[in-house]
Amino acid sequence: MPQTIDLNADLGEGVGDDDAMLTIVTSANIACGFHAGSPTLLARTCAQAHRRGVAIGAQVSYPDREGFGRRYMAMDPEDLRADIVYQIGALTALASATGARVTYVKPHGALYNTVVADEEQAAAVVAAVRSVDPGLAVMGLPRSLVLDLARDAGLPVITEAFADRGYRPDGTLVPRTEAGALLTDSAQIARRVVDLVTTGTLTAVDGSTITVDAESVCLHGDTPGAVEHAMATRAALLGAGVDLSAIARG
Repeated sequence: MPQTIDLNADLGEGVGDDDAMLTIVTSANIACGFHAGSPTLLARTCAQAHRRGVAIGAQVSYPDREGFGRRYMAMDPEDLRADIVYQIGALTALASATGARVTYVKPHGALYNTVVADEEQAAAVVAAVRSVDPGLAVMGLPRSLVLDLARDAGLPVITEAFADRGYRPDGTLVPRTEAGALLTDSAQIARRVVDLVTTGTLTAVDGSTITVDAESVCLHGDTPGAVEHAMATRAALLGAGVDLSAIARG
């Protein structure tokens, strides 16, 4: 297994401690305003990430500020494609104004989970990214449909795992409405990520061992104890001899 890993976090959402997370992660998935964030906040987050040498990704979502982007929306593919183009364009402009560059795209929340298997929405995401910049990478779950379609379209892809989320035996995430969806112990989370990076496996919610091919690990910034979880994870990885580096550098 690789001894280098990217650490990413969802930032620019107006929740959590972005300043602290930017001292820990190597990539920042910055909100684009559709589920959270204001233009001022997003510009500030881009500038802070750029100053710290943290890679910037566009965290695109359904137009769902009320539900924080965590509610499924049965969108027309053309509308979804246009919404994603709009979001990438907005964050690209804000980043450019700070001297930074958006280098990858990560769907957020319900959209992230939907494009694991929904062909229409996955295709809309890929078409949107490719129409903006075919050099942009797409970040998502291993074996997800959106990554398969992105590869077929010639886009770079980044496979991702989650430090603090429960997994089903099929490699998908346990829904937040179900037991076991979220891990809360920093030491447990840190050990789990080290095991993931060094062995390529995780323990699913039913106790089974699953294989997870991840080039990046997401450290959620909006959960209780997020900074402590992230610090413990970073320290544990470095202590295990794992290098930390962004994949999609600007």
